[in-house]
Amino acid sequence: MFTNVESLIEEAKKYDSVAEMMIAIEIEQTGRERAQIIEMMEHNLATMLASVEKGLLGEKSRTGLTGGDAKLMDAYIKSGKALSGDVILGAARDAVAVNEVNAQMGLICATPTAGSAGCLPGVLTAAIQKLGLSHQQQVDFLFVGGAFGLAIANNATISGAEGGCQAEVGSAAAMASAALVIAAGGSTAQAGYAIALTLQNMLGLICDPVAGLVEIPCVHRNAMGASQAMISADMALAGVAPKIPVDEVISCMYNVGRTLPAAFRETADGGLAQTPTGRKIMADVFG
Repeated sequence: MFTNVESLIEEAKKYDSVAEMMIAIEIEQTGRERAQIIEMMEHNLATMLASVEKGLLGEKSRTGLTGGDAKLMDAYIKSGKALSGDVILGAARDAVAVNEVNAQMGLICATPTAGSAGCLPGVLTAAIQKLGLSHQQQVDFLFVGGAFGLAIANNATISGAEGGCQAEVGSAAAMASAALVIAAGGSTAQAGYAIALTLQNMLGLICDPVAGLVEIPCVHRNAMGASQAMISADMALAGVAPKIPVDEVISCMYNVGRTLPAAFRETADGGLAQTPTGRKIMADVFG
């Protein structure tokens, strides 16, 4: 069993793939049969893809604060005017779609949290489009993301209340970037590079939900997280290696999170939540 990204990379050498390593660990730790573990991940995959589809319908959240942005982005992509390119903007669109479903109290797959649930499926759908991933490769993508996510969670935190949004959207984006690197044929070392590149550029990201709801700015931050994951994966695949080792970056994220003031850790006592408009939204929502 690995304890951090460095040991994950070493442990993976014993298996045909990172996905197979993660399946073996699940069998050992849960006692479940291989077929059952794969079936559960296939259910997660189906849930993610369904949430993307639902999010593109443009329905509003129960508060009316969010909803419809993924549909707007979809129309913009189809217009042929996208500056960022269809693949990366598609990842951002689908990330928004998932989190708009979350805001509707719909069914999503927390990866690793509900508030950051759009990053991984957003990048996955982009990978399906760009790389033509088979069903098995899509399932493997999730096992790989889970493996690297476990290494992050074991050495830092994935909770916005504990470590700010860097720990939620940051970790989700890091997981997605690592999975994308492997899906594109990169090495486990390059996957580690992608995690480091992602997290070092999201250090200090605060968690400041307006009115205490996982809507503003959470939905849009998933778009940014998915975009960061795509760029980090490309940089890693290009051979760009971060100067600070990945496990040191993860530890740094944890230390930064511990020193963030409580106002910036999901309390809605700071950041955008305490802007004049943020306070007005809170008053309108809760009377």
